[in-house]
Amino acid sequence: MNVKVSDTKEVQDLLKAAANLDDRSGNARFKQIIHRLLDDLFTAIDDLDMTPDEVWAGVNYFNKLGQDGEAALLAPCVGLEKFLDIRMDAADKAAGISGGTPRAVEGPLYVAGTPVRDGVSKIDIDPDPDAGPLVIHGTVAGPDGKPVAGAVVECWHANSKGFYSHFDPTGAQSEFNLRGAVKTGADGKYEFRTLMPVGYCLPPQGATQQMMSVLGRQGKRPAHVHFFVTTDQYRKLTTQFNIEGDPLIWNDVAFATREELIPRVVEKTGGTALGLKADAYKEIEFNFTLTPLVDGKDNQIVHRLRASATA
Repeated sequence: MNVKVSDTKEVQDLLKAAANLDDRSGNARFKQIIHRLLDDLFTAIDDLDMTPDEVWAGVNYFNKLGQDGEAALLAPCVGLEKFLDIRMDAADKAAGISGGTPRAVEGPLYVAGTPVRDGVSKIDIDPDPDAGPLVIHGTVAGPDGKPVAGAVVECWHANSKGFYSHFDPTGAQSEFNLRGAVKTGADGKYEFRTLMPVGYCLPPQGATQQMMSVLGRQGKRPAHVHFFVTTDQYRKLTTQFNIEGDPLIWNDVAFATREELIPRVVEKTGGTALGLKADAYKEIEFNFTLTPLVDGKDNQIVHRLRASATA
C-alpha cells in the first residue's frame, strides 16, 4: 500500500478509544500498557507495509499458540525471558548489587508442591535405563560467604527422553520424578541424587517450533538443570546450569546459557553406597551465592501461572 496512517488523528483517536484512555473505569496501568502496545503495533504495520494477509496470519498464529498452550514456551524462545533477566541484571548494577549467582530463565516446566527433604533428596523415582546416575551438591551462602541455614533449594530437569514429569506426553513418569526440594542445615549444604538429563526439542508440531522454523532457527535446548533457591533472609534466586560438553550450550533456543553456569562434571565411584543405580556416577558441584533484600523486600518474586501437584 505504501501509505502511513498510524500518526493521523483518526488512528490516534482510535487507539485512545480502544484502550479506553478517556474513561476513569478499568485499570489505569493496564490501559497504559495496551495503548502503548497497540500504538507500536499500528506503527509497525505502517512502517513494514504489512498486508492484511500478513496481519491475519499473525492473528491465526496466536490462536494456535493458545490452543497448543505454548505461550510460556514461546517467551524464552523469542528472547523475552532473557530480556527480563538482562533488565534485572541492569537494575541490580544500578542498585550496587553484585556478586550473586547469575540468574537464568525459569522456563515453563516448574511444578509446585514437591515434597521438601532435609539436606539430601533422591529424586529419580522412575527407572530410566538410558540415564546414568548423577549427584548434584553444593552450598547456599549469603553475600558474606557464610552458609545459609533454612534455605529451600528446588531442582527440576528432564529425563533421558527429554521429557519433564507432569508434562510428559507419554505418561511414563510419576508426578514428581526428577523434581526435588531440600532445606539446608546449619552448614548450608544441599544434595540431589538423580540421573543425568539430556537436551530436548520443542514439540515438533507446536506453535513455538513453527515460529522457529519460519525464522530458520533450530528448536533445541542443551542438557540443563533448573533451580529455585528461597529463604527469608535473602532474595529468591532463579537459575539453571548447563551440562558441560553439550554441543548446544552456545546454541540454546532459550538463550539461557551463561559462562558462570557451566560447572565441571566429575567422574566418581561409590554410588552404590549412596543408593544410586550404579557404583560409577557423575558429580556436579554447584554453589549458590544469594543477594540481599532491597529495602527489606524480595524484589525477585515473579508472579506467573505455574503448574502444581500434590505428592
